[in-house]
Amino acid sequence: MNIFELGDFPLTSGSALPDARLAYQTFGELNAAKSNAVLFTTFLGAPPDILTSWIGEGRPLDPASYFIILPGHFGLPPTSAPSNTARSTFPEVSISDDVTAQHRLVTEVFGIDQLHLVLGWSVGALQVYEWAIRYPDAVRSMAPIGGAPVPAPWTKLWLSSIVEEPILGNLANGKYAAMTAVAHGAAVTAPPRTFYDETAPGWRAIGFPSLEEYVRGFWEAFWLAQDPRDVVCQARKARTSYPDATGRPLPDILKTVTARTTVAAFTGDALFPPGESRRIADAIPGAEFHEIGSDFGHLATFGLSPSDVAAIDDVIAQALKD
Repeated sequence: MNIFELGDFPLTSGSALPDARLAYQTFGELNAAKSNAVLFTTFLGAPPDILTSWIGEGRPLDPASYFIILPGHFGLPPTSAPSNTARSTFPEVSISDDVTAQHRLVTEVFGIDQLHLVLGWSVGALQVYEWAIRYPDAVRSMAPIGGAPVPAPWTKLWLSSIVEEPILGNLANGKYAAMTAVAHGAAVTAPPRTFYDETAPGWRAIGFPSLEEYVRGFWEAFWLAQDPRDVVCQARKARTSYPDATGRPLPDILKTVTARTTVAAFTGDALFPPGESRRIADAIPGAEFHEIGSDFGHLATFGLSPSDVAAIDDVIAQALKD
C-alpha cells in the first residue's frame, strides 16, 4: 500500500486535517499519453485492496491495458481516520474532501489530466458522481454501480439506524458489542428478503452450512475488523453527502454531467434500488442503464456468485469502450 502525504489538508467544513494521508494502490503501467488511467473507488469499511479481485489478465480491468488506481477515502485506514490520527477529535470530513484528495493524487503524483474511467459501487459510487460533477474535464467516462449521487431517504436512515446509532449506543460496552450490533443489523437489512428463502438460501450458496455460521463468518468477520470510530466517520460522511456546494437541485446538477455514463444497479438492492438508479440515469445526458439480475442484491458487489462477477465485468467492459 502506498501513501500520498497531503500535508495540512483544507476541508469543506472550513477546518483542516493536519498531516493528512491518502492510501492507494496501482496496477499496470501509465502509457506515454497518460490516457489509460482508471480510478476505482472503494466502499464503506473496505480498504482499497479489497477491490484487487476485479483486476487481472483477461478481465476488463487488465493491467496489461490500463493503469488502475485504487484510492482510499477519509475515515478508512490506512488513509487518515480517527483510529490513526493523533488528536482527540477527528474533524468532520465529506465525500467532496475524498474526491479533492484523490484529484490531488491523480494530478500531482501521476500528472494525469483526464481519467479514462472512474468507477465504484455503494459509497464508492458517491465518489464517482462527485468526480464527474466536481471535475468534469478530468472524467472521460464513469460507471457508478449499485450507488447514487445522493443516498435516498431509506439509505440515509439505514446508515444512521443500522450503522451509526448501534455503534454510539453500544460503544460504552466495548468494540465487540458495538460492531456485533452493526453486523447483525446489516445481516437482516442489506441482503434482499429472498436471500433467506428456506428452499434455497443465499448463505448456503456461498458456502456456509448454517445461518448462524453465515452471520459469524460473513457479517461479524467484516465488521469486527473495523474500528467503531472509523465506521461512524465513514457512515456520517456518506449519509450527509451532496455533490454540489451551492445546493442546486439534483436534476439540475445531473443534466450538466459531460462524462460518458454507464449506470448499473442490482435486482433486490434495498440500499440503491434499480428504479432509483434508472431515474438517475435518465437525468444524465446520454447515460446507459443496466439492471443486473442478482440473487444477492447489494451484496453482489462482493462478487459472491460467478453470474454476478460476469455481469459486473460486462458492465465495466462496456464503460471502458472508446
